[in-house]
Amino acid sequence: MPLPAPDVPASQRLALDCRTLLDHRVGKGVCGCCGALRPRYKRLVDNIFPEDPEDGLVKANMEKLTFYALSAPEKLDRIGAYLSERLSRDVARHRYGYVCIAMEALDQLLMACHCQSINLFVESFLKMVRKLLESDKPSLQILGTNSFVKFANIEEDTPSYHRSYDFFVSRFSEMCHSSYEDPDIRTKIRMAGIKGLQGVVRKTVNDELQANIWDPQHMDKIVPSLLFNLQSGERTESRSPSPLQASEKEKESPVELTERCFRELLGRAAYGNIKNAVTPVLMHLDNHSLWEGKTFAVRCFKIIMYSIQSQHSHLVIQQLLGHLDANSKNSATVRAGIVEVLLEAAAIAASGSVGPTVLEVFNTLLRQLRLSVDYELTGSYEGSTNIGTKIIKAHEERQLQEAVHQDHR
Repeated sequence: MPLPAPDVPASQRLALDCRTLLDHRVGKGVCGCCGALRPRYKRLVDNIFPEDPEDGLVKANMEKLTFYALSAPEKLDRIGAYLSERLSRDVARHRYGYVCIAMEALDQLLMACHCQSINLFVESFLKMVRKLLESDKPSLQILGTNSFVKFANIEEDTPSYHRSYDFFVSRFSEMCHSSYEDPDIRTKIRMAGIKGLQGVVRKTVNDELQANIWDPQHMDKIVPSLLFNLQSGERTESRSPSPLQASEKEKESPVELTERCFRELLGRAAYGNIKNAVTPVLMHLDNHSLWEGKTFAVRCFKIIMYSIQSQHSHLVIQQLLGHLDANSKNSATVRAGIVEVLLEAAAIAASGSVGPTVLEVFNTLLRQLRLSVDYELTGSYEGSTNIGTKIIKAHEERQLQEAVHQDHR
């Protein structure tokens, strides 16, 4: 037998019915006593959305919402949560015009509000950005990225605890490798990914409360994503130590954007972070057999040497020396490529204070030269001609020896 309905006063039932109706009502069109039942912050948020999304954000009402947020900062987290709720609903209903308006409102609130309550609002903001980045619609991915970049350039007045950017590093890295069919859209997605990574670095690199962006788990995603785009538009001539004035078209290309981002990343690297930034470069060149081509590898390390702080140059030289030793039994063409990069890097570092590094380079090259001669004489990397050993190519070893001799001259 069903339980009897609770005896609710008629006025309370009316209020409940109105609230239920309002919770399913989007935008304007609510007035009178029904509208008054909604919290003020919700009414202010609703009023920034026009009847027709083509009309864009209602600026006068946005000013009222901003003034309210500044006057009552304790409501900021509720405003963010409600905007997030509306955006999720509009994304699900494919109402993309309203999605753009919601993100524009968030951007303006972030720019205007710097208070103790901003962290909770930022959580709602990042949740909304994540929602857009998870979409399979390129325009939403780009919209979310643009908002994230604006947020990344804001200096927050209050410390941010337990905020994670792991998802954003992974997602922006994926976007850098986009294989979207339409080449124009593919380029836009890749550029958005590069800008997103640049934003993550800017937001986290100086914040001790954040997860260390220089950790291998992050660098192993960020650096290869940048190198992938740098390589995709590689030019035949190496770049100069610093970017020259480029045309507007070049400035908008993924290659130019990537180089600027890569330089900025390296320029921010402190003494203890150089190794984690350079190791993924070495691994990328190994994995994609890029030492043998030499041109791209040289270009990468020219960018590195001219971007890092000069007093850290010897750290890069040491990594290259170690990498050359680690590849002492690799093919002569690979070793020759590493030697060429090493000598280019050493020449750049020589303009600063390198100390004992010059001697290390000299000794390593002599050791590699002796090994190369031994390989040529024995015919294998194992010092014997036993069956099953890797047979070397004598003419490649001679080319390596000649390259070392010429560089010493």
